[in-house]
Amino acid sequence: MSKKYRVGILGATGTVGQRFCQLLENHPQFEITALAASDRSVGKPFAEACAWKLATPMPENVKNITVVPIEPPLDCDLVFSSLPSSVARETEETFARAGYPVISNSSSFRMDEDVPLLIPEINHDHLDLLEVQKKKRGFTKGFIVTNPNCAIMSFAPPLAALHNKFGVESVFVTTFQAVSGAGYPGVPTLDIMDNVMPYIAGEEPKVETEAQKILGKFNGERIEKADFLVSAQCFRVPVIDGHTASVRVKLKKTSTLEEVVEAISSYPSLDLISSPKPFMAITDEPDRPQPRLDRDRGNGMTITIGRLYPDNIFDYRFVGLSHNTLRGAAGAAVLNAELLIQQGLI
Repeated sequence: MSKKYRVGILGATGTVGQRFCQLLENHPQFEITALAASDRSVGKPFAEACAWKLATPMPENVKNITVVPIEPPLDCDLVFSSLPSSVARETEETFARAGYPVISNSSSFRMDEDVPLLIPEINHDHLDLLEVQKKKRGFTKGFIVTNPNCAIMSFAPPLAALHNKFGVESVFVTTFQAVSGAGYPGVPTLDIMDNVMPYIAGEEPKVETEAQKILGKFNGERIEKADFLVSAQCFRVPVIDGHTASVRVKLKKTSTLEEVVEAISSYPSLDLISSPKPFMAITDEPDRPQPRLDRDRGNGMTITIGRLYPDNIFDYRFVGLSHNTLRGAAGAAVLNAELLIQQGLI
């Protein structure tokens, strides 16, 4: 039997923290040994401290774990962080400095030059940046790795396939984002029902810059961002789970529709426990993808692409869909941790 790594979860009672508990319940590489949350939860059994909101029952293995403060030391080998950005930066660096690998779902460090922003199938080589990070920040065993904004997952993977094969010159993306992306209790009912909200605070700059970092190249010192431009508009829509992106892309090289389809559909997955097969699925139905019908493909880890056609202004257009709290949050962080183990970094 392979070694099991002891896991601590920061922000364990929140919606992403609950997803971590759900995903790690029967994971062959990880066992949860520490749950940390705010002062009002400290000292209580997790079952008492956490108002469980997921459709599956609270895992038995976490119910009786006593919630501890969000500070080192924790009884674990690595930590998953689902902390709000208001407290994540200071806290995550404190844990990394104390020797813990920190796999973060927070936005706080994503665009720091020395922090990998990972989608493992796309840019696992960016982990070489960790040596730069350790030297710059004086870390010993600890480090910080992040996963992207949840909306990025709906369109960055097909962009990676196209950028590798043809080069991307510019992208226009409109996202239609689920209410669960706002956390719990999320968006007020009277704001979102019978409505589309054309503004999500801080979202558009993240969407416009994070894809450029993910698709950039590590030059030995830092990530050189990809040289294409991204223009984004982000909307909140009355969907529970699943972020949808409408994308138009201009390519540097001339390509046929068949070549574009092949580039996306043949893009490889990885040999990791949480890796979906396939990584990206292209659907031919004219009315797909739809969040309710397609978000759970590959246990919520597959990206679904549809309506892939030539465009009248750009070269091609398509619709992408990803499950925002699985592929876009907790599942992405678990996949990052699996990659770190495979690479011998944990």
